[in-house]
Amino acid sequence: MQGEGRAIGGGRATGSMTGRLLVATPALKDPNFDRTVVLLVAHEPAGALGVVLNRATEVPVADVLGDWSDLAREPAVLFEGGPVQPDSAICVARLRHPTQRARGFQQVSGAVGTLDLSADPGPLRENFAGLRVFAGYSGWGSGQLEQEIEEGSWFVLDALPGDAFVDRPDDLWPMVLRRQGGMMAAVAHFPPDVALN
Repeated sequence: MQGEGRAIGGGRATGSMTGRLLVATPALKDPNFDRTVVLLVAHEPAGALGVVLNRATEVPVADVLGDWSDLAREPAVLFEGGPVQPDSAICVARLRHPTQRARGFQQVSGAVGTLDLSADPGPLRENFAGLRVFAGYSGWGSGQLEQEIEEGSWFVLDALPGDAFVDRPDDLWPMVLRRQGGMMAAVAHFPPDVALN
């Protein structure tokens, strides 16, 4: 699929991919990442870290982080960020204005970044348009993600500011693929189990 839109796949990725989406290809057989969309919140020579955007749980944010729950976008539940350290939490937030600065906010791309949940939410509420909380994360060691991309496990695509905050996260995988157009859009209709086709 190399060359479709702004996708990287089947070739060596160069430079930092922080802020981009990893979209699982049908060739990816790891059940942890089947039909997932991962936002890379960090990518450097030592490795990469991201959160799965489309795996909602049934645990309300209010049950875990009551003070922050009114800023959680619908569905206002915890998300499974990945298989690494599932007892830890990463918060992805969106500033109301991309030029704003806020205490505890680390920019990933544009108005989207990670937010330190140990801060007092009171004075910060007016700065953010919404947030999502992820239990655990997805991680790769040095060169591991690049190898998986080269093997055809992931499409690397541009993220839109609202991707981490969609109301229907289950629809994110086909939605991101369809907006690429061409052959990439056709992948969105790939059956979950080819044997059933």
